[in-house]
Amino acid sequence: MVRVALDVPLAGPFDYLPPTNDPLDLADIGRRVVVPFGRRRLAGIVLEVGMTSDWPVAQLKPIERVDRVAPPVPAEVLALAGFAADYYRAHFGEVLLPALPPALRTVRAWRTPRYKSERTLAPDNAPELTLEQSVAVRTLTARLDGAYSTTLLHGITGSGKTEVYLRLIDAVLQADGQVLVLVPEINLVPQMLERVQRRFPMARCVAQHSGLADGERLAGWLAAQSGAAQVVVGTRLAVFTPLPKLALTIVDEEHDPSYKQQDGPRLHARDLALWRASARGIPVVLGSATPSLETWARAQTGAIERLTLPFRARATRLPAVRLIDLRRGSADGPVSGELLQALRERVARGEQSLLFINRRGYAPTLRCSCGWQADCHRCSAHLVLHRNPHQLRCHHCGAVHRVPRVCPDCGNQDLRPLGQATQRIETLLADLLPGARVARVDRDSVRRRDDWPQLQAAIEAGAIDVLVGTQMLTKGHDFAGITLVGVVDADSALYASDFRAPERLFAQLLQVAGRAGRGARPGEVLIQTRLPEHPLFAALQRGDFAGFAASELAERQRTGLPPYGYLALVRAEASSDAACEAFLSAVAQTATDLQGHSRRCDAKSSVQIFDPVPSSMARIGGQHRWQLMLQSVQRPALRALLGTLAPQLHGLAGRRVRWSIDVDPQQLD
Repeated sequence: MVRVALDVPLAGPFDYLPPTNDPLDLADIGRRVVVPFGRRRLAGIVLEVGMTSDWPVAQLKPIERVDRVAPPVPAEVLALAGFAADYYRAHFGEVLLPALPPALRTVRAWRTPRYKSERTLAPDNAPELTLEQSVAVRTLTARLDGAYSTTLLHGITGSGKTEVYLRLIDAVLQADGQVLVLVPEINLVPQMLERVQRRFPMARCVAQHSGLADGERLAGWLAAQSGAAQVVVGTRLAVFTPLPKLALTIVDEEHDPSYKQQDGPRLHARDLALWRASARGIPVVLGSATPSLETWARAQTGAIERLTLPFRARATRLPAVRLIDLRRGSADGPVSGELLQALRERVARGEQSLLFINRRGYAPTLRCSCGWQADCHRCSAHLVLHRNPHQLRCHHCGAVHRVPRVCPDCGNQDLRPLGQATQRIETLLADLLPGARVARVDRDSVRRRDDWPQLQAAIEAGAIDVLVGTQMLTKGHDFAGITLVGVVDADSALYASDFRAPERLFAQLLQVAGRAGRGARPGEVLIQTRLPEHPLFAALQRGDFAGFAASELAERQRTGLPPYGYLALVRAEASSDAACEAFLSAVAQTATDLQGHSRRCDAKSSVQIFDPVPSSMARIGGQHRWQLMLQSVQRPALRALLGTLAPQLHGLAGRRVRWSIDVDPQQLD
């Protein structure tokens, strides 16, 4: 018999008979096969060969085809997928198959892709290291000895963390090893890849992310698996890339929430990278100017080592951070007079500015004086007003509507945009800064593969005076011409109910502030706020991540929240609130019954089971959304409960409710 992993929402793997004309043996574990599944034919991966099935032979179907062209998925990657499935309470096939290139997930036969010729880049000479960089390189190079270690490289923005990465990559390449570099977002891959290729023009470097063409992604995967590709740069699913000579893993911007998958299995790539490195016995470097509080706490206790880069590598000072109190003075529009004057001065001096607002579109919604607002009928959200094309869009379900000429409720023609977003700021600045070259950077303006490289080249050439952008611009980019960063609306995140909201806001603001003054000229950061007394802003002005982290960790310790406690969410979606609530109430009761006497005997080893509540975004795409939180100060207690609870959820949900388990959730939505 043969056991096969399939990407289906059912507990597996699934048993099949071996093909009659192509026998399989233990060497075929990890090989791609095509199998019948109900009325469909699916691609799967062989996990076991020659075992005894619990099903009668008469009920088993034979494998249709064995792919003898693609090499088998290595045992190391299968083990990683197995750990991820177990820890995150997902099905094995749902973890493994989506991590493979699309060509390996289709039932169609494919040809081995041709490798594209590499671009010839002028070698990039290594700069002289600062004292702190030298210490970091020396310390980390000594750990490239085949033993597992985790090191936090905590460097302020502009301190040269990437240069430390390049020196470590050099050491690994000289020893004929492979390096995996993870970055949080697709638009950061080309920049990192080019930095590596310029420094090591003779090395083969490949990208791995979902934005690649199928053939290019497959070619990179096969090059990595054969050992031909020495450096792989990719986003979160690149953690599953087969690398037979892997000697070092680098997780850049390790704090970034994008490493946590928010659809399908709720995997966290950083944590999977740590597990893989531990199993293989190699070092991991976690780099960030604003580490996650979980990582920072581990460094504080000595569980991992911290290396610090406290100064900018180019001997430039950190930008001065000033607050603009919107409660004082006149601010008729989204840009205060003080911020506007600073922009005008930069334009006059030929310097570049960046205006940050984390909302795309023209305005968050459209409103009438009678109280009507443009709401999505399928989601608990407003429709966002967009220009070019002029329409209302839902950023949650994707619904698109015409902009009404009159109010649907009262017939009033005076409909007004409410609030600010990137397109509106861009339009406003075009009027307020005549002659200035203004460009917008968000998911609407950077859609195609070549959009960002072209925009990046224009910024570096000085062809843009003012950038208006979302969080796409807050991290990883090094634009020497930017001397001013303005934050239009810094307050909204402070009202969020999620306990991680202050951590995310501090990281976001510190990262975007770090875009200023990276060249020869000093930088300045102006933050508009109506809450200037908030302690978060005081820490930000001091550049005091350690102080901010200490305050946040003290609060979390009092409440038993991560890293001093462990969380899991059971999420539910259904066509009605009643169905969600009934399902989660049954889950809560089942979890309580499974715990039995443990909660009465030992509070420390028990799991606290909260009441089910609607999600903050209570409805998306017509589906009502609820969640149930489980909390424990002991990770084993939570894992044990989830292990016995998860198999019972299918029976409790029936066909009316879709559910998922989110272990170590990064946001409580």
